[in-house]
Amino acid sequence: MEIIEYNKKYEEDCKDLLVELEEYIVSIDEDELDQVGENYREKMLEFDLDDINKAQGKCYIAIENDKAIGLIMGKKRIYDEEDYLDYKCPEAGIITELIVTNKVRSTGTGKALMQKIEEYLKSIGCKYIFIDVFAYNTNAENFYNKGGYHTRMKTIVKKVED
Repeated sequence: MEIIEYNKKYEEDCKDLLVELEEYIVSIDEDELDQVGENYREKMLEFDLDDINKAQGKCYIAIENDKAIGLIMGKKRIYDEEDYLDYKCPEAGIITELIVTNKVRSTGTGKALMQKIEEYLKSIGCKYIFIDVFAYNTNAENFYNKGGYHTRMKTIVKKVED
């Protein structure tokens, strides 16, 4: 396995990975709020790449047998004036996507991708790295906890209307 910076040659594989992740999220969403929208496959990668490019971000992909088997995206956190009112606003990175295809999970691919993005984010001055994890994705939460991450914030939700 090799980890490289995003290359358009693997665009279709990356789209497939994003769809695979979103389909998994939909399957575990007990609130049934997530979906794979009509244009998700064609638009999500474009949105994600645009987002990270605006904030010193990178996308790395794990390649095996000339196929992308995983990807990770991270960027520098951008604060606004309101953030500074009640937060120290340390230099921080955000991991926005991490996907490893189901066929190769638990083989070290995710760990290698994490190491690559952490290395990059540290190189641009980040002192902290934040990751939002879907609450029902306990596999991801366990993975991140093993890597030294911990829960700092939680989103609490209640359905108030049928």
